[in-house]
Amino acid sequence: MTIRVLLVDDQPLLRTGFRMILEAESDLVVVGEAGDGQQALDQVRALQPDVVLMDIRMPRMDGVEATRRIAGPGRDGPAKVLVLTTFDLDEYVVEALRAGASGFLLKDVPAEELVQAIRVVADGAAMLAPSVTRRLLDMYATKLPSGDEAPPQALSVLTEREVEVLRLVARGLSNAEIAAELFVSETTVKTHVGHVLTKLQLRDRVQAAVYAYESGLVRPGAI
Repeated sequence: MTIRVLLVDDQPLLRTGFRMILEAESDLVVVGEAGDGQQALDQVRALQPDVVLMDIRMPRMDGVEATRRIAGPGRDGPAKVLVLTTFDLDEYVVEALRAGASGFLLKDVPAEELVQAIRVVADGAAMLAPSVTRRLLDMYATKLPSGDEAPPQALSVLTEREVEVLRLVARGLSNAEIAAELFVSETTVKTHVGHVLTKLQLRDRVQAAVYAYESGLVRPGAI
């Protein structure tokens, strides 16, 4: 299976570098490039990529808004968004994740990690370490609900065990760590995570973690 990639960055030199890295892989093909968010939307419609490598800070339309229009709530297109940022704690990263991105990487990431990230995201998973998810959410806790709000009615569709798994995902635990915590198999955890994503109509565990914080199920900084 060939993974179709769209490069979105306002710096042509960076796009050229990414293209050279990706086109050296037999299963990746760069189908197009865009220099801003508006061009990205046009290219996504025209080229139907599997993965969009999305810069955050660009003219005309930034990467957050472009991500929201490509992969946000109500969007059922095939394209997944992998955000690229210069700074580890870019103030827009959390907003991009909330907008529908499947994860983020630093622009100076080693070539092999970039390639692997694209494959992971194309396969429907999230390319963001759980520990990074939690660190980001804690860093921007002031932007999230305090936890005093009542959980949304949507959580009633989850079983008690699924709520427990969602809480542990938001705490930054991997599937293996959740399995150890709950004394179940890792396969069982994967099944629970899948049910959570399906019932809450979330794309991946990154969005699940954000949802848990926003709903008040988990408080920023909670252990």
